[in-house]
Amino acid sequence: MVKRSALPTPPAEGSFPSDDTTTPRTLIERAYTQLRDDIVDGRIAPGEKLRVEHLRARYDVSAGTLREALNRLVSDALVEAEGQRGFRVAPITVQDLDDLTDLRVRIEIEALRQSIRHADEAWRQELQQVYARMSAIEQPILPELVQRWEALNTQFHELLVANCGSAWTVRLLRILNRHSERYRRYAIDLGQGKRNVHEEHRGIFEAAMAGNEFRAALELEAHIRATPELLKAAAREGIDVFRASPESAAQARPAIA
Repeated sequence: MVKRSALPTPPAEGSFPSDDTTTPRTLIERAYTQLRDDIVDGRIAPGEKLRVEHLRARYDVSAGTLREALNRLVSDALVEAEGQRGFRVAPITVQDLDDLTDLRVRIEIEALRQSIRHADEAWRQELQQVYARMSAIEQPILPELVQRWEALNTQFHELLVANCGSAWTVRLLRILNRHSERYRRYAIDLGQGKRNVHEEHRGIFEAAMAGNEFRAALELEAHIRATPELLKAAAREGIDVFRASPESAAQARPAIA
């Protein structure tokens, strides 16, 4: 039986090798995390120009530290480098969402199957605890609890695949989930009355706990594909969900908020 403790722990997103001769690592990590969260949360819009001279004051760091953080975000594909012209937030599009979703489905479903096959009691207990904490705040998800819910949602999905036996798979899924989160922020309020996220999670959780990998895989795929389907349905109804901020996208459709 594969134990999670036997797997090499992937480096956390935003981590950097220690080097006492350069800018202190904590400053780079702080700037990286703040920028990443602002991009994912939609506070910095897709496609927006990232001007170092303007961002220095916003994040209270030097230009060199900011460029280090921006280069890290380029590696994460959240920011695009424009040669000598600086940096820009990566756009979000239907085509990108479809590509991201298909890749995530292929990787995450197989990882879930492997994780269930290697399940142990410690894994079940940990999954039960995270599921209970997440369930307590997602019926419905209140605006002030979105960030807390996102953290628990990420933890839940990472735990589902934690026993898959591949640290690289876990690491890649962490990156894909971060990109998926950008789209979830635009869909979360559109989904009120259109989908029941708690019931989706419950289906995945119960199948995983029962060791039913086939059922768990079906539930997980339906769950992952629900967000792109919701966003595309809204777009067909004339809502420009990818240009508006997550908050204004929700206000544009009060009938399903």
